[in-house]
Amino acid sequence: MSNTEEGKHWKTHDGKAAIRTVIAKEHRDRSNLIGNVGDVDRDCFARTCGPSLTMTPHWKFVILERKVTMCRRTKTIMLMLTIVMLTLAFVPAAAFADEAVEATNRAIDTVWTLVAAFLVFFMQAGFAMVETGFTRAKNASNIMMKNLMDFSVGSIAFWAIGFGLMFGADSLGLFGTNGFFLNTGNPSTGDGLWQFAFWIFQVVFAATAATIVSGAMAERTKFVGYLMYSAVISALIYPIAGHWIWGGGWLSQRGFVDFAGSTVVHSIGGWSALAGAIALGPRVGKYGPNGTVKAIPGHNISLAALGVFILWFGWFGFNPGSTTKGTNLSIAIIATTTNLAAAAGAISAMITIWVRHGKPDTSMTLNGALAGLVAITAPCACVSPASAVIIGAIAGMLVVVSVEFIDRTLKIDDPVGAISVHGVCGAFGTLSVGLFAQANYGEASGVGAVNGLFFGGGLAQFWVQLTGVVSVFIWTFAAAGILFLVLRKTVGLRVTREEELRGLDIGEHGMEAYSGFQIFATE
Repeated sequence: MSNTEEGKHWKTHDGKAAIRTVIAKEHRDRSNLIGNVGDVDRDCFARTCGPSLTMTPHWKFVILERKVTMCRRTKTIMLMLTIVMLTLAFVPAAAFADEAVEATNRAIDTVWTLVAAFLVFFMQAGFAMVETGFTRAKNASNIMMKNLMDFSVGSIAFWAIGFGLMFGADSLGLFGTNGFFLNTGNPSTGDGLWQFAFWIFQVVFAATAATIVSGAMAERTKFVGYLMYSAVISALIYPIAGHWIWGGGWLSQRGFVDFAGSTVVHSIGGWSALAGAIALGPRVGKYGPNGTVKAIPGHNISLAALGVFILWFGWFGFNPGSTTKGTNLSIAIIATTTNLAAAAGAISAMITIWVRHGKPDTSMTLNGALAGLVAITAPCACVSPASAVIIGAIAGMLVVVSVEFIDRTLKIDDPVGAISVHGVCGAFGTLSVGLFAQANYGEASGVGAVNGLFFGGGLAQFWVQLTGVVSVFIWTFAAAGILFLVLRKTVGLRVTREEELRGLDIGEHGMEAYSGFQIFATE
């Protein structure tokens, strides 16, 4: 058939039928194209070709076939795009959810740590009240000034030097080497901002260690000497021992446990107080020529009691806050053990002094509560409530015996019992980890699976605890002793006899805490 004849056939029905026959023959190997496409492709093909399929010439049919193939590809591409879009929609959403949870947890931890730090800072007022109440009225302003300024001077010293020595990159397990002047804090990142919250929490602990000494050295210490001491303990003595335990140093590497600072804070303060009291000597009139002991009562037990209540309250920031994580629910058990130990300490001390001297002495009972708080500070996160009661009760008895031994046997004048409360009971509390620790409590709080002697752990943990107690005592007593000797030879450490008799308020500050009252003595 010629091209002319073929063209004529297109114009007739018979021509159309012939062409359909040719097309069907030429495409029989295609396995019936229309039949092979799916329903969706068939619809797409129909929409593309319309009812004119039977009238389409061969070359147009090829084009239509390609359109069908393009429809298939389009459907595949659209399906892939849908999958990709859904993936992009849900995966970033999940990642964003994780980031949101992490940011929320960090915010909770930061707020919790700051609130705990504020509670510990309020303990400065408690110490000021206790020390002032347990000493004589003529020295009240001096005690207040010391508690104010050891925090002020200590904050600057800890910011500049102490924080870096305590928490900087470890060197030989002995001290940190960076972070001075808080240069690791970065306000543009979450971790950088956390450094500021962590520093606030740590500086109030450093201030607590420094202010403990004020009571033991009360009523006879030169103000300028005390300021210098406060700077050195906050910048050097406290941070180095603190690095050993909390900063990744050699004691922490051995598994030493001091959760909130029975040794790091309280024993360092107590042993420094011991060195200072020895370097100063007793107050005028404290001991007679034949060694008799004269009691010098405090002027305001009500004020001292208020101070103890403030300290007890602040301890709920001191111990539970040491998790530095508001999302760590073990803060509940830590608060519980803290409270039970304090209560047991007060009861135990009251009974002990009652039995020994026939009266439930108020001042000793107050110190019993503090003894229980100090003792539970190290093991608060790894012991049961029952163990906390036992630890507090032992500390209450221990503080009574210790105060009398230091005062009457060693002849060391400690007006407020700081050495016994913080040094002795701090050491006992640290050792009690090796006796009363239970793994299930330690794991919940993050301390680790530590079992003491009484719970199947043997003596291994106790020996680690004893090593830490002895090491910190040697370092602190030696360093503080050298410091006080240097101060005594340079700026002077003790006021004159006349100033002491008139009172440090007048001699050191030129004022009286209770204006208009005759409060000084002549002997």
